[in-house]
Amino acid sequence: MDVSPKDRFVTVYGRKPVLEALDDPRLEVDKVMLADTARGPAAREILDAANRRGVQVQRATAQRVKVLAGNGKQDQGVLADVVAPRMRPLELGLRENPRNVLVLDGITTPANVGMILRTATAAGMDGIVVPRRGVASIDPLVVKASAGVAFRAPVLRCATAAEAAAALRASGYPIFALDAGARHSVYSADLPARAAFVLGSESAGISDDVRPHVTGWLSIPMAAGVESLNVASAAAVLCFEVVRRRTTH
Repeated sequence: MDVSPKDRFVTVYGRKPVLEALDDPRLEVDKVMLADTARGPAAREILDAANRRGVQVQRATAQRVKVLAGNGKQDQGVLADVVAPRMRPLELGLRENPRNVLVLDGITTPANVGMILRTATAAGMDGIVVPRRGVASIDPLVVKASAGVAFRAPVLRCATAAEAAAALRASGYPIFALDAGARHSVYSADLPARAAFVLGSESAGISDDVRPHVTGWLSIPMAAGVESLNVASAAAVLCFEVVRRRTTH
């Protein structure tokens, strides 16, 4: 299947994030796009950094850069496409039969998305579905919150969380979701070796179009009257428990 550039690259924008990407030898930068209005020392610094790495620089209108960056206020007339070696469409990812997949549903805070990418990757989850709609896009804020792990996280792309849930169910995955009132906890529930887990937004929880696909609900036991955890903290508890079970079974 043809893979869209959006499913192969993480696009960063703004002078500092682009320079940081160009200066990091661990990252492969596919190309830099610079607004044709960009001149002066800042533009020269980017051109020099790209030249040192042998990275192609394309000139485009400032409007084109704004559209591609998706952030007209902060692109500063420059963006870079950074190769994300483990990012791929969900359809391709499912062909590899991943054991455990995390699905983000309605999580719009970039800091939370970035921290979840870092945590889930560190735990060893096989795939993290970051839909193109309804979830914060993988931009410089997410990259920063992930401490750069977003570039090498096993990200699976699709249009919506509901589409991901339907595809996972069709591929035979049971789908578990977190809910404070669930009878079974993440520690005591009988979890199959191959399963998907959905994390909903802190305000709305699991979205209405994802709920019908959920086959089981899990809670995280709380003490001292604490009602809930931040979604990124809950993700950490869930991911490390799921992966821990692999080593003990």
